Amino acid sequence: MRKIKTAPLIPTKFEIDEVSSREINIRISPFEVGFAITFAHPLKRLLMSSSIGYAPIAIKVENASHEFDNLSGMLEDISELIINLKSIRFKLKDGVEKAEVSYSFTGSKEIYGSDLENEQVEIVTPKNFLATLNEDGELNFTLSIYKGIGYVPSEDIRSSVLKDDTEFIPLDAYFTPIQKATYEIENILVEDNPNFEEIIFHIMTDGQASPTDVFTNALQVMENQLSIFKTIYSDGSEVVPNNDSLYGSDSIDDIALLSEEEEVSLKQLLVEIKDFGLKPRVANALISAEFRFVGDVAFFEDKELKEIKNFGAGSITDLKTALEKNNLDKDSLSFLSDKAKAEFRKRSEQLNTKE
Repeated sequence: MRKIKTAPLIPTKFEIDEVSSREINIRISPFEVGFAITFAHPLKRLLMSSSIGYAPIAIKVENASHEFDNLSGMLEDISELIINLKSIRFKLKDGVEKAEVSYSFTGSKEIYGSDLENEQVEIVTPKNFLATLNEDGELNFTLSIYKGIGYVPSEDIRSSVLKDDTEFIPLDAYFTPIQKATYEIENILVEDNPNFEEIIFHIMTDGQASPTDVFTNALQVMENQLSIFKTIYSDGSEVVPNNDSLYGSDSIDDIALLSEEEEVSLKQLLVEIKDFGLKPRVANALISAEFRFVGDVAFFEDKELKEIKNFGAGSITDLKTALEKNNLDKDSLSFLSDKAKAEFRKRSEQLNTKE
């Protein structure tokens, strides 16, 4: 029997199955009928078009002026060199967004992707072939490598980046690290109702970025694209998610994609102060100041703690000792990402709302 609802069910199950460092399967459910495809298809499009990667956008070859030139001592012509180069996937180190990297090879040699790795560049396809030199061969070239998204044709590279620089040959830049992004939608049973859906994403990358990172990025892009519509209810009204009784209100959305270590710390930070084993006077002062969870005060500086009413030097010492004992002091939590801290705030707000 179909129930009367005032809002569609919000998915509460999120699972990641790591096939390898470059491949994952993600399961998300349950969706109302028709909602799964509404979410899955645009997210697949965003995975393909907005995932961040690296690519050579131009090449300068010594003694070659255009892509149809030949070099003495190299088996391949420049056009073949460029085709082979496109199969090699680069990654700039230390968060650098663009760089010019020079290479020099001489003598009888087969050159592979692994030969292009240096302190500036990581090669994620080291076995891919580039060129063959004979004993008299010499190959000197410089690559301009950029960070970007999507695909940019060489004509646009020439006009927007190279401009009057005629020494470099522009290249088609294929930035996306995605090798495969597909999804399936299956029916699942929820409280004896088989008319709910589950999405199974299959994501594979070339190694420039992890599949979990590209999925997270696609979600952030989707959220940013939709943020313009917040102006519709910017008058202060709030859009409140509403789950029907199919899933209890105790479910907490796990979409933040945190590491296992971060999840353990979050559970500790969400312990209520009254259950943390503090001395009664310390716990009561914090609770009176409307702090409920350990994480509410774990990141405070001494000057912030001193501002709490009835919280003197002795109380500060007792609290810091308890935090250090449980590895919840600021130094122990320095590994937490901004995403994890935001997730703590989100979960604590959800728990406070339930009260």
